[in-house]
Order: sequence, then C-alpha cells, then structure tokens
Amino acid sequence: MWGFIIAIVSGVLMSTQGVFNTQVTKQTSLWVSAAFVQFTALLLCLAAWLLTDRSSFAALGKVYPWYLLLGGVLGAFITMTVIQATGKLGPAGAAMVIVIAQLIGSYLIELFGLFGVDKQPLAWQKVIGMGISIAGVFLFNS
Repeated sequence: MWGFIIAIVSGVLMSTQGVFNTQVTKQTSLWVSAAFVQFTALLLCLAAWLLTDRSSFAALGKVYPWYLLLGGVLGAFITMTVIQATGKLGPAGAAMVIVIAQLIGSYLIELFGLFGVDKQPLAWQKVIGMGISIAGVFLFNS
C-alpha cells in the first residue's frame, strides 16, 4: 500500500515541479532554470546526507557498470524536457505523454531485461493497455 501512496505523491510532485520549472523558465531561461533545479536538489540531498546516513562517497567509485552513474545526467535532461513539454502541451497534456512514454520505456526495459532488471515475458494485456493509453492521449490532444 505504501508503494502506491509514494507513487501518487511522486506523480503529484512531478506535475507540480514541471509547472514551477516552466514558469521559472519563462522569467529566466531554460538552462538557468534547469541548473537552479539541479543545484537546489544537490543542496537538499547533501543536507539529508549530513543529517542521516553519511555513507562514503568513495563507494561511487565501485559502482558497476559505470553507466549507472549517469542518473544525474539523465536528470538534467529530464528537467529540461519536462519544462519544454509543459510549456508546449500544458501540464496535463505533457504529463499524459510523459507517463505513457515512461510506461513504454519501463516495459521495454523489463521485456528485454535491460540494465540489470530481470527479464519478463511479453504480456499482451500490458501491450493492449498501453495502446489504449496512447489512443487516449491522441483523443485528449485533438
């Protein structure tokens, strides 16, 4: 149950963040806004680290495979693309397309067993569900 609650909170926070960042971008620039988002996230993470676990950053040198460390790079591009999508499609339109893309991307990762995730068999119900979701996005945006 907690997983669902946390996922709901995450979705609401992501939608709100997208709107906030888009509004900041209108008053500054895309990269200023994205940099500010990443910088404030860094400050919050460092404060949480100081107050909680204080595990060694040296452990990052032992992460294998190395490409798993690209999460921050992906985060910068996520911030940038959410800002642009929200500005062009509006908060609801952007969120719908982003969520569908997340579903498809996540399912492909599971289906092919990418990045260390256990490979899952093809489930037609999921494929049909994603197809219906895609159709809904086109109906919503027409």
